[in-house]
Amino acid sequence: MKSKTTMLIMILSLGVFGIITTEMGIVGVLPQVTEKFHVSASQAGLLVSIFALVVAVSGPFATLLASGLNRKAVLSSAVLMFAVSNVFYVLTSRFDVLMVFRIIPAMFHPVFFSIALVTASQLVSPEKSGQAVTKVFAGITVGFAFGVPLTSYLAEQVSLETAFLFAAAVNLVAFIGILALMPSMPAQEKMSYAKQLGVLRKPALWLNVAAVCCMFAAMFSVYSYFAEYLGQVTRMNGTWVSAMLLAFGVIMIGGNFLFGGLLQKNMLGTTMAFPLLYLVLYLLVYVFGSSFLPMLPVVFLWGIVHSGGLIVSQTWLMSEVKEAPEFGNSLFVSFSNLGITLGSSAGGWFISRFGIHQLIWCGMLFAAMGLVLIVTKAKIFGVSRRPSAAVID
Repeated sequence: MKSKTTMLIMILSLGVFGIITTEMGIVGVLPQVTEKFHVSASQAGLLVSIFALVVAVSGPFATLLASGLNRKAVLSSAVLMFAVSNVFYVLTSRFDVLMVFRIIPAMFHPVFFSIALVTASQLVSPEKSGQAVTKVFAGITVGFAFGVPLTSYLAEQVSLETAFLFAAAVNLVAFIGILALMPSMPAQEKMSYAKQLGVLRKPALWLNVAAVCCMFAAMFSVYSYFAEYLGQVTRMNGTWVSAMLLAFGVIMIGGNFLFGGLLQKNMLGTTMAFPLLYLVLYLLVYVFGSSFLPMLPVVFLWGIVHSGGLIVSQTWLMSEVKEAPEFGNSLFVSFSNLGITLGSSAGGWFISRFGIHQLIWCGMLFAAMGLVLIVTKAKIFGVSRRPSAAVID
């Protein structure tokens, strides 16, 4: 039984990996997309921005609608839709069809994440729920570390169709694994929509939501321009930038488990430390950004700190929605995507106004805002120093 549970948690992590590979892998194949579908770079870029926008807007509502359904059916349907969408990417030669099959799976994205996190924590004992959630989150970091670069490599070295088929195959394996390993999990007692939406009346929750937005904005205001920064400021060539991206992703895998363990010991201390670490990190990036050798260990440190953003933000937000965990996770998915959009847009504005080296101050500004919001929430409403099982199950 224990072995089957471990396998199921790994399958859920694989599903996350497949979804992230589909979502973010498109970034690395945009040149091939523009060539195949005869569109401009800005039009191809809509495949990224529209996906994120749909996730941000639809997340809470889609999760509410799915809250009364059998979790096995919801999770399997979600990854199947991602597999089918990738197949349509291969078969179609029309850009409008490609766009439609970016929008449809985007509506399933927050539902899968929300329910998968809750399911993973409920498959194990309460004291091990944090570890289970961390393992599912590992699918995100592995997706960034290997899924996205591999998608780009396959498109460049083999074909765009092969890259899409790879993502389809991963999601199909996750679909089969869920069907084979997951027991039927009908909703025991469906919480009313009104009760789930009732958590939105809590002022403390909105402070947490704002902090999550700021933390993700702090992360992605600079990370979105990672390659450009290393190329223009550090003067790394394309080979070195690719190596740094791969190293960054691999380091994130270990950092994810590091922060997961720290949260179990002291949630408040770890959450407060996260934006502080980013302030220190960005100061190091700014000071050593133009020096090749010193930037190598700084990039490694950057990967470790960056990895904590997912699990720290999710745990912090969930501390205020223990009574509606699936809806709470959907809020996390939506507002983290909103933070990514806000951060990348603000970062672009900083670059256009002040130059790419000054981009670091944009990230530091958001990190400082996140720290202020976390401290304010703790001072006014208080918070448990250690997350209970209800935070993540």
